[in-house]
Amino acid sequence: MIERLFGRGRSGREERGERLGGFIYGEIVVLATIVAGAQAYKHGAGHIAVLVLATTAVFWLAHLYAHALADSIRKGQHLSWAELKKVAGHESSIIEAAVVPVILLALGSIGIFSVHLAVWLAFLAGLIVLITEGFVFARMEKLGALATTVIVAANLAMGLLLVALKLSVSH
Repeated sequence: MIERLFGRGRSGREERGERLGGFIYGEIVVLATIVAGAQAYKHGAGHIAVLVLATTAVFWLAHLYAHALADSIRKGQHLSWAELKKVAGHESSIIEAAVVPVILLALGSIGIFSVHLAVWLAFLAGLIVLITEGFVFARMEKLGALATTVIVAANLAMGLLLVALKLSVSH
């Protein structure tokens, strides 16, 4: 499933790289939004889930707009609807990065988990995705063990920095 999301089987290394970059960016946005949402909505996992969805949608639209303008300038002509849809598809990984954390938060909102547990499970899921994305990148680049460790550690460090921020803001 992870490889499908990153575009395995699709044409082109460039497209897979863009999707992977979108997932990493999207997951960092998701984690940062969970930090802010957990502080603002201490008893509302559903509110946090909606905040995560809205934030990723806004960032997706901003990326779509910016990339569409850049492509239009690069090509010297306005983009067709087909080209715009292609850009939207490339950038959709930003929103897709929110799926698992939002599901976990939604389960917290309906009482399957406590809000506190749902927030931490959503965070953990985000960290696992960041680790996985590091391994996917390393595999795509055919990196050795040391370089793979560095990439995975860098992704995890980004996520853990956000966890530290959450803890410092919450206390």
